[in-house]
Amino acid sequence: MSQIKHPESLMMTHGYKPELSEGAVKPPIFQTSTFAFKTAEEGKAFFEVAYGIREKEKNEELGLIYSRINNPNLQILEERLCLWDKADDCAVFESGMSAISTVLLEFLKPGDLLLHSLPVYGGTDHFINHFLKEIGVHSIGFRADQGKDEIIALIEESGLQDKLALVYIETPANPTNTLIDIEMCKSLTEYFRRDEKSIKLAVDNTYMGPLWSHPLKHGADLVIYSATKYIGGHSDLIAGAVLGKADSMSRVKVLRTFLGNMASPHTCWLLLRSLETLKIRMEQQAKSAEAIAAFLVEHPKVLKVHYLGLIKESSPSYAVYKKQYSSPGAMIAFDIDGDEAAAFRFLNKLSLVKLAVSLGSTESLVQHPASMTHIGIDSDLKIKMGISERLIRFSVGVEHPEDLIADMSHALEAI
Repeated sequence: MSQIKHPESLMMTHGYKPELSEGAVKPPIFQTSTFAFKTAEEGKAFFEVAYGIREKEKNEELGLIYSRINNPNLQILEERLCLWDKADDCAVFESGMSAISTVLLEFLKPGDLLLHSLPVYGGTDHFINHFLKEIGVHSIGFRADQGKDEIIALIEESGLQDKLALVYIETPANPTNTLIDIEMCKSLTEYFRRDEKSIKLAVDNTYMGPLWSHPLKHGADLVIYSATKYIGGHSDLIAGAVLGKADSMSRVKVLRTFLGNMASPHTCWLLLRSLETLKIRMEQQAKSAEAIAAFLVEHPKVLKVHYLGLIKESSPSYAVYKKQYSSPGAMIAFDIDGDEAAAFRFLNKLSLVKLAVSLGSTESLVQHPASMTHIGIDSDLKIKMGISERLIRFSVGVEHPEDLIADMSHALEAI
């Protein structure tokens, strides 16, 4: 049999043996809470690894214990997700926010310093600036237009440089498509490293999904997804995923065991279904986004289009774009010529495109970040980050681009 090289082919078979499930071509849903051990010695060995008491031996499998720790659907899904990012291991969660919060809680403790990019998803921003702040974790945010030297100065001026424990970035940023240089951020972790204490770099790659960008290749220790988005892709589930190097992932998985925020067998089964069409869905979405961006950039009622495919070669972001991404993606933001009322008139006139939060699904979705997903961010900071009342975020689905353009053209007339 020839060797299978491409992840989209392995999404049909990897990690699953039909002969272990009555010959079923697709994995059944393993709707069980617990699993029987063959011997007491086997049970002990499984628990030692699950609780982080010892590392797995070479070629040792973590046996099935309890669905809070592992489950066949969860295990198959995690193995398949590793293929796209070439990760050592993966942990799937019951939501994107549970994935994000678990990473932040594992690698930060009271007194530590978190360095993070701006903007980030509204839920992440709230967790950093409210929950983490209340438990004594310090944070410094930086924008894409601030260079490495300026960021170093910010950290040193805080007097907390010896407390830096985690760098967390979201690129492209939600909702502005702003790009952050992953390799530059990795160099920051090395610059502030003291003795044997490592500073981890985590990258939220939700906007690009596992297809168009692979942050681990550029130095990230962890890559995070809201799997609700492109990976799930059908607006019918909530999930998150964290992937990365073995040493970091063992810590994430042990904490997940005790927080109990893993995805259910049914959610994992739905995600396995979605992985089979991930590549063709995302490719169609990217193709349509290119046509829609070309329409918007020429429209007289659109002031600016934030789309990676429109970055000029003269822009400092262009080199980052070409280095980190294989596609401009399917997320577009644009500023309409008007105020909040004008933006709302546009949104209310759409019929094919749905007015809803979330992104990366088969249906096209549009929303108003300033009053919806990013409403909790300070008004002055929103303006500095480009999240104004005229900004619209558009997630392109798999509908025919001509129909999407016609719907948007009609709605723009309302401005």
